[in-house]
Amino acid sequence: MTVTVAAATPRHIPAMLTLLNEMDQFYGGATDGKSAERAEQLRQALFGDPPMAYALVAVDGDDLVGIASWSFLWPAVGLTRSLYLKELYVTRSRWRSGVGTLLMQAVFEVAAKNRCSRVEWTTDSDNPDAQEFYAGLGLQQVPSKLFFRADATVIERSLS
Repeated sequence: MTVTVAAATPRHIPAMLTLLNEMDQFYGGATDGKSAERAEQLRQALFGDPPMAYALVAVDGDDLVGIASWSFLWPAVGLTRSLYLKELYVTRSRWRSGVGTLLMQAVFEVAAKNRCSRVEWTTDSDNPDAQEFYAGLGLQQVPSKLFFRADATVIERSLS
C-alpha cells in the first residue's frame, strides 16, 4: 500500500486515539481518562471553534500509521509566525519506513503555505531514535535554547 498524508478530520478520531495511546505508552505515561472523554478532548482541540491545534495523519490503506500535531506561534523573528511541532509520532511497526519523513515534509509544506519563518520542536534528551531521525533529515539541534515547563500543579499553586 501507499502512505498518504492529509489533514486530520473527525472521522480519524478513533484511529488517532489508538495511536496516541501507543504514544503515551512509548513515553512511559499512563493513558488518562476514558475513551469517550479522550475522544471529546481530541475533538475540542482539533475541531473546536477555534481549534487549539492542527494535525496531519499518515494513512496506509485503512491504517493510521503516523501523526504530526502543531500550533502556530507569534511573534517569531521579524514579527512573523512560526509553526511549533508538538508531536510527531509514527506507530512503532512503521519506524524507519519513511512515514516520519513524509510527515515532516508535509509539516514544512504547511509552514511554507502559512508563511512561517521557522518550524520548531523539541525531543526528549533520552530519545536517541528521534534525535537520529532529525539529524538524518539534515537538521541540527539548537543548543542556545532551554525548555521550561509548568505543570498543572505549579499553575494552580501560582494562582492561589
